[in-house]
Amino acid sequence: MGTHFQLLTLFADGGFMMYPLVLCSLIGLGVIIAKSWTLYVAHKGTSRVIAEVEEAAMAGRVDEAMQIAATTPGPAAAILLVGLRRIQSRRFESGDIEKAVATTGFVELGFLERGLVILATVANVAPLMGFLGTVAGMILAFGAIEQAGDVDPSLVAGGIKVALLTTAAGLIIAIPVNIAYNFFVSRIDRLILDMEQGAQKILNLAWDLEKQGRLEIVEAGSN
Repeated sequence: MGTHFQLLTLFADGGFMMYPLVLCSLIGLGVIIAKSWTLYVAHKGTSRVIAEVEEAAMAGRVDEAMQIAATTPGPAAAILLVGLRRIQSRRFESGDIEKAVATTGFVELGFLERGLVILATVANVAPLMGFLGTVAGMILAFGAIEQAGDVDPSLVAGGIKVALLTTAAGLIIAIPVNIAYNFFVSRIDRLILDMEQGAQKILNLAWDLEKQGRLEIVEAGSN
């Protein structure tokens, strides 16, 4: 109860800039929670689905491989699924799978990167808001000195406290948000590797099936 009261007191003492800073913290926290869950689900089971899809497709069970990919969330599974749909047709133009995989990868990458701009904005704006509060606090301090005509520590203490509180609040928000942003970027880089692995697997599968005579790849524009 005492700690809660102290936090409310510090919030009140920080002045008007504490309100947008709290808003930034709530936005950042919401994006971090949502992004953590999204990337966790996207990466979960990637190695398993690639192995199972390859095994089922090489055994001629393309429908089963498609079902495995369709029921597994994540960008790698989406790439496998779009490639398997082309393979299921048994005959397609050269480069068709590459184009479909590239398009799907682009869409999935856009989905993975959603929200990163918000985190980057919060990480950049929060310290600036804190510094703006610092400037406002110093203006209050010097205004008090000007009105009193004398330098009294009790007159300037309030303004300096506002300056320190808003600066600290801005940094407290920006530091973890920036760490989370960099962590998510590294996770997305790993997922990009997963997508590239899935794309390579589906291309290798198409080439192997063509060599076995179970798939026909024709030149673009041919009948």
